[in-house]
Amino acid sequence: MIPTITSFEKSPDRGQGLARDMRVRWAFEEVGQQYDVRLVSFQQMKEPAHLDLHPFGQIPTYEEGDLTLFESGAIVLHIAQRHAGLLPKDANARARAISWMFAALNTVEPPIVEREMGMYFDRDKRWHQERLAMLNDRVRARLSELSRRLGDNDWLDGEFSAGDLLMVTVLRRLDGSGEVEKYPNLAAYVARGEARPAYQRAFADQLAVFTAATSKG
Repeated sequence: MIPTITSFEKSPDRGQGLARDMRVRWAFEEVGQQYDVRLVSFQQMKEPAHLDLHPFGQIPTYEEGDLTLFESGAIVLHIAQRHAGLLPKDANARARAISWMFAALNTVEPPIVEREMGMYFDRDKRWHQERLAMLNDRVRARLSELSRRLGDNDWLDGEFSAGDLLMVTVLRRLDGSGEVEKYPNLAAYVARGEARPAYQRAFADQLAVFTAATSKG
């Protein structure tokens, strides 16, 4: 049975691989698993049929037989546990890779998303610049810590894993900010992730959705 995921009908990231279905698409491509995509509008995401799949009315969701999942990290973990290629065989290395998955989503991503929200929604506030400086400091603290841990290594813990997949997608949320580029090893790390054929296939598929939606509009 081919799993089905949901994705934005009209992506707010303009098909640049920032929407969270990208993580799931990339994971599928890494393990060679075929999948289907059901596109949903912002209105459909808040309707009962979608809320049955995702209680918070977001994307992506995952459906396969009688299994339904939500949250991109949980979906990627499920894929990685079912297919070879995203988690090491060694038990300890596998546990460390899963730790990096949690670190990407729970430690590194929150200050980045908070910065994004501040950039988009607080621009007209008189205290915007002061708060932005604080948000930038929080992001830079995490990037500095991550840069120090990565060092000269290609990946976070040995071979490429689901931990790297999620961390690269999290760091890409800073595209255009110049923040990652302040840490050359992190910039090179992201570039290595983007150069993977599986990433490029996933990116092309997500971009194709936006391109099609734009041409129809």
